[in-house]
Amino acid sequence: MDPSRASAPFPGPVRQLGYVVRDFDRALQGWIAAGVGPWFVIRGLRQHGSYRGAPCDVTLSIGLANIGDMQIEVIAQEDGAPSIYAEFLGGGDGGFHQLAWWVDDYDAAVRSAGAAGWPVVWSGGEEGGVRFAYIEPAEPAAGAAAIYEITERSDMFDGMAAMVRGAAADWDGTDPIRVFG
Repeated sequence: MDPSRASAPFPGPVRQLGYVVRDFDRALQGWIAAGVGPWFVIRGLRQHGSYRGAPCDVTLSIGLANIGDMQIEVIAQEDGAPSIYAEFLGGGDGGFHQLAWWVDDYDAAVRSAGAAGWPVVWSGGEEGGVRFAYIEPAEPAAGAAAIYEITERSDMFDGMAAMVRGAAADWDGTDPIRVFG
């Protein structure tokens, strides 16, 4: 067994790095200044889910871009609802939050996390066709993410990921922010 995979109960490689921030536009400008883009943005996204076992509704701004094959996600919560994002921000400005795996068998990945003693602390997506679960590692490794995410793959999800990756591969710095929907 590859030692780097020994403790993660999910199949395949990490596909996404997630950042939770207070100032969405400032964060995107920082990434753009570093040469990362273009960013595909959704503002005012209502997400219904479960946060630590209780129903939760939040409004988010989300941005997606790629660096090579690695997708970067920037998330800012637009309201004051209790959530995994508000919990992470606490009194700070945010930063690196999650590692994400994209899985074909979502139910098996959730079961695998449970068997490893890793609780689901935020989940949803059932109504949108792309289920996700944020999982809290039983013993977070130093320097690793606070949260591990699993996202269910679908044709729609894979198509969107391919579009974001392809746009980054040929990006010449123009049109750095592109709005979804």
